[in-house]
Amino acid sequence: MANSPAVLMRLVASAYAVAEKAGTIVRKVLQSGELGIVEKTGADDLQTLADRLAQKSICASLSKSFPKVTIIGEEELPDESVEEDLIENGHSSLILQKSCPDQYASLKEEELVVWVDPLDGTKEYTEGLLDHVTVLIGIAYKGTAIAGVINQPFYNYQTGAGASLGRTLWGVLGLGAFGFQLQEVPDGKRIITTTRSHSNKLVTDTVQAMEPHDVIRVGGAGNKIIQLVEGKASAYVFASLGCKKWDTCAPEAILHAVGGKLTDIHGNAFRYDANVKHMNSAGVLATLRDHQYYISRVPQAVLQALPSD
Repeated sequence: MANSPAVLMRLVASAYAVAEKAGTIVRKVLQSGELGIVEKTGADDLQTLADRLAQKSICASLSKSFPKVTIIGEEELPDESVEEDLIENGHSSLILQKSCPDQYASLKEEELVVWVDPLDGTKEYTEGLLDHVTVLIGIAYKGTAIAGVINQPFYNYQTGAGASLGRTLWGVLGLGAFGFQLQEVPDGKRIITTTRSHSNKLVTDTVQAMEPHDVIRVGGAGNKIIQLVEGKASAYVFASLGCKKWDTCAPEAILHAVGGKLTDIHGNAFRYDANVKHMNSAGVLATLRDHQYYISRVPQAVLQALPSD
């Protein structure tokens, strides 16, 4: 009899199906026209019915299948029973067919921490910029992001009627990343992707210091990492407070699985232990290649303004 799949691969396979379910929820709420928007800390920090339902679905589904895993979600929701139709019990059989990297083959449930952003790019979601929206499920072990799943609920939405909506990307360190075609920015161009709705002088000064050929301003951390791995941008630069661990865990794992790098603006790695503070207070800098070049260009005044944790 074949060995049963490793806990990590079972968790990733379940997270894949759970992320797809969350993507379906996000689409259905939009179609209903009743977004149920509330402001959390202000007009740029929103929560919708889709955020709430997607998080309930993700956390309840993964908790049911993996009761000893620590799960940390973005939204602070009341403890209440979860409707049965929000539970996803399925998994990706294709993921279960892949071998778990040796260093993770014997991990136990209780050693893993899952970071969930049920709807990354909420502001853009409410404004109809649907390609910016992602569902993020990151998996960490001993403080390191080792696996991630990113669902894009509205991938293909501009193709027109009848297009198949949505796709899911996933990756595991030591195994690789799947669900997309890895590409690099052509001809060594420096194309910076940065925040659309949370900019300030620190952000703009840092972007300009990189001497970019072009700057793209979009929403969502997950969306920006997809731009890196698909060759639309060479660096994601965000020299500010605002990004949290659930924004970066899944994208970091996928980027690192293909040889990229995601750090704070000092070049220090993030930690994803269950007890860490949620804010990435020293900004985010992510690249597919040449990370050290971008780190070296961050202005001294910015480094002083955003001390590393």
